Amino acid sequence: MTKRVLLTGCGGFIGAHCVEYFLENTDWEIIGLDSFRHKGTHSRLADAIAQAPDRLKVYKYDLATPLSPQIENLIMGRRLDERGNVLSKPLHYIINMASDSAVERSTVDPVTCLRNNYDLAINMLEFARRVEPQIFFQVSTDEIYGDCPPGCAHPEWDTIVPSNPYAASKAAQEAVAISYWRSFSVPVVITNTMNNIGEWQDKEKFLPKIIWKVATGQEMEIYGDSPQSIGSRYYLHAKNHADVFTFLVKHPVAMYGDGATRPDRYNVCGDVEMNNLELAELVADIMGKPLKYRLVPSESARKGYDRRYALDGEKLANLGWKHPIPFRESIQRIVKWTLANPHWLV
Repeated sequence: MTKRVLLTGCGGFIGAHCVEYFLENTDWEIIGLDSFRHKGTHSRLADAIAQAPDRLKVYKYDLATPLSPQIENLIMGRRLDERGNVLSKPLHYIINMASDSAVERSTVDPVTCLRNNYDLAINMLEFARRVEPQIFFQVSTDEIYGDCPPGCAHPEWDTIVPSNPYAASKAAQEAVAISYWRSFSVPVVITNTMNNIGEWQDKEKFLPKIIWKVATGQEMEIYGDSPQSIGSRYYLHAKNHADVFTFLVKHPVAMYGDGATRPDRYNVCGDVEMNNLELAELVADIMGKPLKYRLVPSESARKGYDRRYALDGEKLANLGWKHPIPFRESIQRIVKWTLANPHWLV
């Protein structure tokens, strides 16, 4: 049977990559929801909608409000048969990816970010409680753990210490998802990922900002009091992130009634760590242009700034998951695509 999948945040950068990856690598029928109030845009979905209208349906809906009966009917494919009976299609997987994910915006207007992200999680979990999918993926972030010291990596279920309102809102989403797993047997699986990169990324993000600065000969600001104190990240192509969902649906879900004490949780990790200057230098080298940069004292960084994030990816690796797209190939592909599509930067 063809699986039917509901993906929230489908117009966002990562969500759109998931749509494209699922269409190319599975036979899934995809229903996408997005408010298009934050950084989601139809521009990322236009080709997919045109090429697979029978497998992809996208609906505009503000998930910070409870799902209306009308949108729920559309998601479930409900209709009347010739006898007047209501027929409904199954919904196998829900991937709850939607969130207002701008850290800087969350420090300027924390209440709006916190309410939006928490409310949409509750509304999606209430929907899941009604329709009973096989898996409810709650997509989360490494940022819930806060700053990670050099040489360390957070394992699944490490202590949660968010540094900013956005990270706190993601931790809150996890908490309510765990409670629905325990209280209502919603088949929750939590994924924590790190900095995603790829085509279509908003120019406020670090990698497209580097490409823009190098292309235009501008100076790039790098947070760090010295070359030894520059922040670092692991980077993951969004297509690799998408591949994890196709991998995990093949594994059983831990449920409280079966003896588990907490839901399944998986760290979705990049394969290479780079500090911010190293990444900027790599991009400039690929572009064949000089990098102009200056170090910016860390005290001038945004509020709630964490110098380093790192997750331990051993659990997924031991199950056999591997990155479809290696890190350096990811960077080369993204730089090439971005230069060929400057309307995403200008």
